[in-house]
Amino acid sequence: MSTENLSQNPEQPPRKPRVAVVFGGRSSEHGISVVTAGAVLGAIDRTKYDVLPIGITREGRWALTADAPERMAITDRRTPDVDQLTESSEGGVVLPLDPGNREVVVSEPGSVPKALGEVDVVFPVLHGPYGEDGTLQGLLELSGVPYVGAGVLASAVGQDKEYMKRVFTSFGLKVGPYVVIRPREWEREESAARKKIVDFAGEHGWPLFVKPARAGSSIGITKVDDLAGLDEAIAEAQRHDPKILVEAGLRGREIECGVLEFEDGPRASVPSEIPPPDAHAYYDFEAKYIDSTPGIVPAPLTPEETAEVQKLAVDAFEAASCEGLVRADFFLTEDGEFVINEINTMPGMTPISMYPQMWQASGVSYPELVELLIQAALRRSTGLR
Repeated sequence: MSTENLSQNPEQPPRKPRVAVVFGGRSSEHGISVVTAGAVLGAIDRTKYDVLPIGITREGRWALTADAPERMAITDRRTPDVDQLTESSEGGVVLPLDPGNREVVVSEPGSVPKALGEVDVVFPVLHGPYGEDGTLQGLLELSGVPYVGAGVLASAVGQDKEYMKRVFTSFGLKVGPYVVIRPREWEREESAARKKIVDFAGEHGWPLFVKPARAGSSIGITKVDDLAGLDEAIAEAQRHDPKILVEAGLRGREIECGVLEFEDGPRASVPSEIPPPDAHAYYDFEAKYIDSTPGIVPAPLTPEETAEVQKLAVDAFEAASCEGLVRADFFLTEDGEFVINEINTMPGMTPISMYPQMWQASGVSYPELVELLIQAALRRSTGLR
């Protein structure tokens, strides 16, 4: 679909495409999603598009929100919340499930439902489960509404770090050592599941990184230096996901690279490097978003290393069947080998996020980046492709 194909009455002025920016959600990354949405809302060209901001509360209610990017920033070290932006505490926004009807409706108790007009493309900036993991993408496929970013399969693969690593390995990309503890393993025999981790540490050494298998923004991750901290780290990861991933610590530099879909296919940005933060054990949530630990853009790599990591980032994009955008994260080990850690199919796009910074350094401004993502979504159909 392109903007030229929008249905319109020849006697009326052309209707601008309508972009619904959907944000918030039920995951622990709710607040960062709101910050990302504020940046996206501020960057969309209002001369070209009508914009409909839709927030999903932490409880899962879809609500019409204020179009107020200035209210969607981190303040006093606290992230914003959808409830602070909703126009009503009751009712909700309903997306049609009929592919022939793209009209969004808002309903309030005791009132006749009100049509808000058709939506031509959804820009989902949700992070984590119930938004970035294929669930929202499946709803949009059922609705027949084009959307920015990865489809159902790629979103699910990109969210589940275990299966992401399995896919990468099958395509010949190198991943670091890891072990997975599934919920049934823990419930069936907790001591055996803990021993599995201890044995893994005996083989690969400390430190270990204990993570929720299906979360992002470094939420719920603990760096464990010895056996004494293991139980607390497991409990913290399980607060966010009953399935946990344990990774061996790798010695090396953290290198990130952005991938963006252009008309002629995906291209990689200049890479960035994440230096070890002075006040944090590793690049955790506080270092990323609260203390804004700066990355180095472009990364100080040789031309050969830059070309290699850019190729690997695009390879990862293709391996997971991604669309739209991806941030690929690597370790450059002490022996000069790139090991892929993970991809993020809807990376943080706050003003301080590395993904837009890498594209800025590659010659694509933030508004241009948002425009390219919307246009890529409008070009695609829903359904099998």
